[in-house]
Amino acid sequence: MEDEEGLVSEAWVDYSSHSKSQFLDDLEKRLKMFMLRCVKVCRTLPKDYDAQHFAHQLIRSSSSAAANFRAVRRGRSQKVYFAKLSITLEELDESLFWLETLVFTEIVPEHRLHDLTDEGYQILKILSKSRKTASD
Repeated sequence: MEDEEGLVSEAWVDYSSHSKSQFLDDLEKRLKMFMLRCVKVCRTLPKDYDAQHFAHQLIRSSSSAAANFRAVRRGRSQKVYFAKLSITLEELDESLFWLETLVFTEIVPEHRLHDLTDEGYQILKILSKSRKTASD
């Protein structure tokens, strides 16, 4: 959904009634949308060296998170599933670092990235819990 400032935001989702397949489909979609939103932010950044450096890092890490989650779904074993899920978490956490860096360096105002950062942390919490469940 889009708000009055043209920023894309995600609605909170209750997964209690979802099947595992629906849950994974939704997470894959959310990670792809997170990546797309990161790309859109990067397209609006100034052409200064620092802003473009952070943009490249953000695009790389957010696209890697989405791609690795896709690989999670195709894991041939529990070991591969856990490894790919761990990489997804690392890349998503790195994406959040770059979003925070854009704010910290005053390249982008915090209010502009608040919903995107919040979505990233929501996904991070869900995936962290999934990894813990997979390791038990």
